[in-house]
Amino acid sequence: MNPFQRDALMAVAVFAGGLALLAGDAYVHRGQAAPLIAVPLAAACLGVGLRRRRPVAALALGVAAIAGDIALGPSLGTVLVFTDNLYAATLYGPYRLARWLLGITSVLAVVVGAVAGVVARDWGALAVGGVQAGLVLTTPALTALIVRQHRDQAIAERARAVQLARLAELDRQAAVTAERSRMARELHDIIANHFSAVAIQSAAVIARQDLDAGAVRQVLESIRENSVRGMAEMRTMIGLLRAEADEPETTRHRMTDAPDLVERSRQAGMDVRLSVTGTSRELPPSIELAGYRILQESLTNALKHGTGRADVTVEYKHGEIVLTVENPCAPDSTGLPGSGTGLVGMAERAMLVGGTFTVGPSGRPAGPRTEPPAAGDGELLWRVVATLVVESQPFEATLISAEDGR
Repeated sequence: MNPFQRDALMAVAVFAGGLALLAGDAYVHRGQAAPLIAVPLAAACLGVGLRRRRPVAALALGVAAIAGDIALGPSLGTVLVFTDNLYAATLYGPYRLARWLLGITSVLAVVVGAVAGVVARDWGALAVGGVQAGLVLTTPALTALIVRQHRDQAIAERARAVQLARLAELDRQAAVTAERSRMARELHDIIANHFSAVAIQSAAVIARQDLDAGAVRQVLESIRENSVRGMAEMRTMIGLLRAEADEPETTRHRMTDAPDLVERSRQAGMDVRLSVTGTSRELPPSIELAGYRILQESLTNALKHGTGRADVTVEYKHGEIVLTVENPCAPDSTGLPGSGTGLVGMAERAMLVGGTFTVGPSGRPAGPRTEPPAAGDGELLWRVVATLVVESQPFEATLISAEDGR
């Protein structure tokens, strides 16, 4: 049954109990007939049936019923049912009404006790009348107000628990998104560098028909080395994902491995010049990995979109390290598909360690970088500059695209 059906059943049961009390002479005899006293009882019981749906109307019926019952009797059944009318109006009615009912019933209890004492001319009658009036009037209102406060508090706590659960879910989703972004950057940098070299060298072997067996073997050895290194880094990445918190740290890349990156690019057919200035020193792991991946992605882009040569500069300065990669842009594209996230990934890496990142054409005003330089305009150069701050400070990451200027 729903609450309204339960209230209706409760009203019928209470009315039956009131009739039983009337049958047992539980009322003040003033020569009136018992069926007449049942009328106020029925009105009060009707208020019980409306206690949730119409609490104010139930209170009005209860007040009318108790007034008629006092005039006729009074009877015990109607008085008891009236306490439920007060309780329901305080619990289910407007909050302002509940506060008013508590004050009114408290005043009425005192007034009834005082009137009883004056009429009986006995201080004992004042105490007894006040206590009885308090039990009938004040106690139901006070009890309902306490229950209402606990109910409202429980509702507020449930709402707060729901909000905390939502915040926890948002935090979880944000953590998952951040971790997926980090994994995407790592996988992109690992795959793009090695397999771009494999693709370009394979295409060169296919296109050239005049290569001798020694040259073909040299290219195949470079392809094999890039494939093996790519698989090794993939296994390292998988090991990191599967590692438990208490396992030893997997070997990480450092800026001191920059010569190895340059050498692999040379084996892939590029003419790369490396210049290191300043004193090489131990850097925080986040700076080491960010610098290594930015340099790796820059060389990959130079391999895919450049003419085959690049200049790499690593500057160790006080409190920061500056990476610069500059390469001429090829007039024709290599045709290798790109994910479109390389520049964004490098900017994110610089931003996460509190650094700056700038990328764009240099040497002359540039149109789209796939356009060949016009005669006499000189060589179109593409420059990547990443400044990684060793000590934490406010940062800004800037990403510039040659195509649309954003």
